[in-house]
Amino acid sequence: MKLFLIILLVLLALSILRPGFGFKSQRPSHYGGTAPEFDMKTHLSGPIISEGMIHDLRGRMVSRFVAEMHGTWDGNTGTLAENFTYANGGTQQRLWNLTLKEDGHFTATADDIIGLAKGQVSGATLSMTYRIRLPENAGGHVLDVTDWLYLMENGTLLNRSELRKFGIKVAELTATMRPAGN
Repeated sequence: MKLFLIILLVLLALSILRPGFGFKSQRPSHYGGTAPEFDMKTHLSGPIISEGMIHDLRGRMVSRFVAEMHGTWDGNTGTLAENFTYANGGTQQRLWNLTLKEDGHFTATADDIIGLAKGQVSGATLSMTYRIRLPENAGGHVLDVTDWLYLMENGTLLNRSELRKFGIKVAELTATMRPAGN
Protein backbone atom coordinates (compact mmCIF):
# COMPACT_ATOMS: atom_id res chain seq x y z
CA MET A 1 0.00 0.00 0.00
CA LYS A 2 2.86 2.39 0.85
CA LEU A 3 4.50 1.84 -2.57
CA PHE A 4 1.18 2.55 -4.28
CA LEU A 5 0.88 5.91 -2.46
CA ILE A 6 4.44 6.87 -3.38
CA ILE A 7 3.83 6.06 -7.05
CA LEU A 8 0.55 7.98 -6.97
CA LEU A 9 2.25 11.03 -5.44
CA VAL A 10 5.07 10.94 -8.01
CA LEU A 11 2.55 10.72 -10.88
CA LEU A 12 0.53 13.56 -9.41
CA ALA A 13 3.64 15.74 -9.05
CA LEU A 14 4.69 15.01 -12.63
CA SER A 15 1.25 15.87 -13.99
CA ILE A 16 1.27 19.19 -12.12
CA LEU A 17 4.80 20.23 -13.03
CA ARG A 18 5.12 18.82 -16.54
CA PRO A 19 4.43 21.46 -19.20
CA GLY A 20 3.00 18.89 -21.64
CA PHE A 21 -0.28 18.67 -19.76
CA GLY A 22 -3.09 21.11 -19.13
CA PHE A 23 -2.94 24.86 -19.54
CA LYS A 24 0.82 25.07 -20.17
CA SER A 25 0.63 22.61 -23.06
CA GLN A 26 -0.89 25.27 -25.35
CA ARG A 27 1.31 26.74 -28.06
CA PRO A 28 0.58 29.63 -30.44
CA SER A 29 1.01 27.22 -33.36
CA HIS A 30 -2.06 25.30 -32.15
CA TYR A 31 -4.21 28.31 -33.12
CA GLY A 32 -2.51 29.47 -36.33
CA GLY A 33 -5.46 28.79 -38.60
CA THR A 34 -8.20 30.03 -36.30
CA ALA A 35 -10.40 33.04 -37.04
CA PRO A 36 -11.20 35.83 -36.59
CA GLU A 37 -7.60 37.01 -36.76
CA PHE A 38 -6.39 38.78 -33.62
CA ASP A 39 -4.92 42.22 -34.41
CA MET A 40 -3.45 43.98 -31.38
CA LYS A 41 -3.84 47.43 -32.96
CA THR A 42 -7.54 46.77 -33.50
CA HIS A 43 -8.55 44.64 -30.52
CA LEU A 44 -6.46 46.47 -27.89
CA SER A 45 -7.43 50.01 -28.97
CA GLY A 46 -9.75 52.57 -27.53
CA PRO A 47 -11.83 52.15 -24.40
CA ILE A 48 -12.21 48.54 -23.20
CA ILE A 49 -14.19 47.11 -20.26
CA SER A 50 -12.95 43.99 -18.51
CA GLU A 51 -14.79 41.95 -15.90
CA GLY A 52 -13.07 39.09 -14.16
CA MET A 53 -12.27 36.95 -11.17
CA ILE A 54 -9.28 35.27 -9.57
CA HIS A 55 -9.37 31.73 -8.20
CA ASP A 56 -6.88 30.31 -5.70
CA LEU A 57 -5.10 26.96 -6.05
CA ARG A 58 -8.15 25.17 -4.59
CA GLY A 59 -10.37 26.64 -7.29
CA ARG A 60 -12.17 29.04 -4.96
CA MET A 61 -12.92 32.54 -6.15
CA VAL A 62 -10.92 34.94 -4.00
CA SER A 63 -11.32 38.21 -5.91
CA ARG A 64 -13.55 39.90 -8.48
CA PHE A 65 -12.82 43.02 -10.49
CA VAL A 66 -13.96 45.42 -13.18
CA ALA A 67 -11.27 47.21 -15.16
CA GLU A 68 -11.52 50.19 -17.45
CA MET A 69 -8.79 50.02 -20.07
CA HIS A 70 -7.68 52.25 -22.88
CA GLY A 71 -5.33 51.30 -25.70
CA THR A 72 -3.50 53.65 -28.07
CA TRP A 73 -1.07 52.95 -30.89
CA ASP A 74 1.57 54.91 -32.79
CA GLY A 75 2.94 52.65 -35.48
CA ASN A 76 4.22 49.46 -33.86
CA THR A 77 4.30 50.82 -30.32
CA GLY A 78 1.30 51.10 -28.08
CA THR A 79 0.12 51.55 -24.53
CA LEU A 80 -2.67 49.83 -22.66
CA ALA A 81 -3.74 51.65 -19.49
CA GLU A 82 -5.61 49.44 -17.00
CA ASN A 83 -7.59 50.79 -14.02
CA PHE A 84 -8.90 47.99 -11.81
CA THR A 85 -11.62 48.26 -9.17
CA TYR A 86 -11.90 45.18 -6.97
CA ALA A 87 -15.05 43.96 -5.21
CA ASN A 88 -13.41 44.70 -1.83
CA GLY A 89 -13.07 48.39 -2.82
CA GLY A 90 -9.36 48.22 -3.67
CA THR A 91 -7.96 49.78 -6.84
CA GLN A 92 -4.91 49.16 -8.98
CA GLN A 93 -3.41 50.79 -12.07
CA ARG A 94 -1.03 49.39 -14.67
CA LEU A 95 0.35 50.90 -17.88
CA TRP A 96 1.58 48.37 -20.42
CA ASN A 97 4.07 49.58 -23.05
CA LEU A 98 3.77 47.29 -26.07
CA THR A 99 6.14 46.85 -29.02
CA LEU A 100 5.15 44.80 -32.06
CA LYS A 101 7.87 42.68 -33.68
CA GLU A 102 7.90 40.45 -36.76
CA ASP A 103 5.85 37.29 -37.28
CA GLY A 104 3.24 38.16 -34.64
CA HIS A 105 5.74 38.46 -31.78
CA PHE A 106 5.68 41.36 -29.32
CA THR A 107 7.24 42.56 -26.08
CA ALA A 108 5.73 44.49 -23.20
CA THR A 109 6.77 46.25 -20.03
CA ALA A 110 4.95 47.68 -17.00
CA ASP A 111 6.05 48.95 -13.59
CA ASP A 112 5.13 45.73 -11.75
CA ILE A 113 6.55 43.43 -14.43
CA ILE A 114 10.05 42.10 -13.82
CA GLY A 115 12.09 42.26 -17.01
CA LEU A 116 10.43 41.94 -20.38
CA ALA A 117 7.09 40.27 -21.08
CA LYS A 118 7.15 38.28 -24.32
CA GLY A 119 4.21 37.29 -26.43
CA GLN A 120 2.89 36.13 -29.74
CA VAL A 121 -0.30 36.57 -31.73
CA SER A 122 -1.43 33.54 -33.71
CA GLY A 123 -4.80 33.19 -35.41
CA ALA A 124 -7.54 34.19 -32.98
CA THR A 125 -5.21 34.15 -29.96
CA LEU A 126 -2.61 36.15 -28.10
CA SER A 127 -0.27 34.53 -25.59
CA MET A 128 2.16 36.25 -23.24
CA THR A 129 4.50 35.19 -20.43
CA TYR A 130 6.06 37.38 -17.77
CA ARG A 131 7.03 37.70 -14.11
CA ILE A 132 4.95 40.00 -11.94
CA ARG A 133 5.54 41.41 -8.47
CA LEU A 134 2.26 41.57 -6.57
CA PRO A 135 1.52 44.67 -4.50
CA GLU A 136 2.62 44.57 -0.85
CA ASN A 137 -1.02 44.37 0.31
CA ALA A 138 -1.24 41.10 -1.70
CA GLY A 139 1.96 39.70 -0.20
CA GLY A 140 4.56 41.18 -2.58
CA HIS A 141 5.14 37.75 -4.12
CA VAL A 142 6.84 37.33 -7.50
CA LEU A 143 4.81 35.05 -9.77
CA ASP A 144 5.29 33.60 -13.25
CA VAL A 145 2.28 34.39 -15.41
CA THR A 146 1.02 32.87 -18.64
CA ASP A 147 -1.79 34.87 -20.30
CA TRP A 148 -3.97 33.67 -23.15
CA LEU A 149 -6.49 35.93 -24.89
CA TYR A 150 -8.99 34.28 -27.21
CA LEU A 151 -10.85 36.47 -29.74
CA MET A 152 -14.50 35.56 -30.16
CA GLU A 153 -16.50 36.17 -33.32
CA ASN A 154 -18.36 39.13 -31.75
CA GLY A 155 -15.11 40.94 -30.84
CA THR A 156 -15.10 39.96 -27.16
CA LEU A 157 -11.79 38.72 -25.76
CA LEU A 158 -11.75 35.90 -23.24
CA ASN A 159 -8.69 36.07 -20.96
CA ARG A 160 -7.39 33.05 -19.08
CA SER A 161 -4.22 33.35 -17.04
CA GLU A 162 -2.25 31.02 -14.80
CA LEU A 163 -0.07 32.35 -12.01
CA ARG A 164 2.68 30.08 -10.68
CA LYS A 165 5.27 30.21 -7.94
CA PHE A 166 8.18 27.75 -8.01
CA GLY A 167 6.40 26.06 -10.96
CA ILE A 168 3.26 25.32 -8.96
CA LYS A 169 -0.04 26.94 -9.94
CA VAL A 170 -1.21 29.24 -7.14
CA ALA A 171 -4.00 31.16 -8.90
CA GLU A 172 -5.97 31.47 -12.11
CA LEU A 173 -7.56 34.57 -13.60
CA THR A 174 -10.55 34.52 -15.93
CA ALA A 175 -11.91 37.69 -17.54
CA THR A 176 -13.79 39.13 -20.47
CA MET A 177 -12.61 42.18 -22.40
CA ARG A 178 -14.87 44.05 -24.78
CA PRO A 179 -15.03 47.47 -26.38
CA ALA A 180 -16.68 49.92 -23.94
CA GLY A 181 -20.29 50.57 -24.87
CA ASN A 182 -20.89 47.05 -26.25
